[in-house]
Amino acid sequence: MVSLSTGVIIGSAFNNIVTAFTKGVVEPILAIIGGSDLGTSHLKFRIWERMTTVTEKVNGVEVKTEKLMPVLLDVGSVMGAVVGFLITATIVFFIIVKPTNKLLDLMLKKEQPPAAMPPDVALLTEIRDMMQRQEERGLKGAV
Repeated sequence: MVSLSTGVIIGSAFNNIVTAFTKGVVEPILAIIGGSDLGTSHLKFRIWERMTTVTEKVNGVEVKTEKLMPVLLDVGSVMGAVVGFLITATIVFFIIVKPTNKLLDLMLKKEQPPAAMPPDVALLTEIRDMMQRQEERGLKGAV
């Protein structure tokens, strides 16, 4: 229970670092490559338009007008979220998961008994031991 709560707290604090790194380092690099900003304001694609009633104040009077408003597909924020997720997953995997698994493997290797022999090897070993015992007793010629 303590491990889970610690993970949640550290994960939420780590989110701020990943967001800052993504916005401050990764997005500018991708902007150089792609020629545009990955922010939510630049990578939007118009899917279609729909009529919407808009209320505006003109000289203190509310005026309702019908306007054709675009419906946008916001690719920039999705790409930013994917990059943030990939950075988080990579760091968590290489900083937390891999070392923990390696440590557990080292601990378990010390505690495990030697592996059991395959059945055919065990049978041959048993036959060899029986023959050696018979030889030691001098019964080899009698059989």
